[in-house]
Amino acid sequence: MYHDHRRILAILIALALVAVPALAVPAMAADGGKAEHRRIVRFWTPERQRAAIPRDFVRTARGFVPAAKPDGAGGKKPGGGGGTGDGGGAGTVTGALWNGGGAVQTAVGKVFFRMAGTLYTCSGSVTNDSRGGFSLVLTAAHCAYDERNAAFATEWLFIPDYEAAPTRSCELTAHGCWTAQALVVHQGYADQGTFNAAATRYDFAFAVVGKGGKGADPQDQLDATVGSFPITFAASGAGTTMAAFGYPAAQKYKGDDLAYCQGPIFFDGANGDATYGMSCDMTGGSSGGPWYAPFTGGSGTQASLNSYGYRGGDAMYGPTFNAATNEVYAAADSATDQVSPVG
Repeated sequence: MYHDHRRILAILIALALVAVPALAVPAMAADGGKAEHRRIVRFWTPERQRAAIPRDFVRTARGFVPAAKPDGAGGKKPGGGGGTGDGGGAGTVTGALWNGGGAVQTAVGKVFFRMAGTLYTCSGSVTNDSRGGFSLVLTAAHCAYDERNAAFATEWLFIPDYEAAPTRSCELTAHGCWTAQALVVHQGYADQGTFNAAATRYDFAFAVVGKGGKGADPQDQLDATVGSFPITFAASGAGTTMAAFGYPAAQKYKGDDLAYCQGPIFFDGANGDATYGMSCDMTGGSSGGPWYAPFTGGSGTQASLNSYGYRGGDAMYGPTFNAATNEVYAAADSATDQVSPVG
């Protein structure tokens, strides 16, 4: 059993072509990371973006395995529906395209990264922070850290409001692109060596991004450009209504549209109260997308994220945000060009 007081693994990474060992501590470039930002943007050609596959996991009788989509479990829950919607009410939605606008439209986006030579895609959302010059993106730990090879993701790129212009070119997207100067995960996740039940408790991460946007020398701050969300570290009770968002890419979804689910949460009986569940048919690519409670008017407070499902089921699961999440957030909120161990 891992506890929230374990120190956090918070490592600034250079995101080089070769995976950086988990304990490497490269210094920030003299240009503030501009050259590295340009290199990562150039790396993600339209061909590489198209080749990226979802990184997601499903739980089976034999444990967690990589899968094309996070098929949930836990039995059918009442309500649901497809189509499109604007959410924010009390109804249950088990999977629909979002058409309600608001901050959730602009500040949720797609994530691209590389692990062990494989190109992947996930989802992420912009989180409030306490300083200028940097912004924070919330995503799943398995979209930031290679637990099997003990290495951070490389070439980590965030495209907010992807649906507005899904062109696979930073210059042609609605707002441009931002790249990670640091990725922060919890030691409890990194210690596992595999994606398992203990890892799901810590399946959250924050990317620290510098200036980005469009052009040869982009100078836009992410949160000032697209907005951001508050985050809570207090657990919610069963029955609380939450709304989940992401960019699912399998089955009825194409990966270019922002989708959502909404309904009362329950707990994964096999995981105690460490992970929430919600009736939801979002598929691979939605991993890391935010859950909100409450959610009204196209915005809300981040309270969990898309983490995993069960093979053959119909629900999505996400970690309970708590003191450990707060530790990771605090480390990311102060990370610049060096390691800042906490806990």
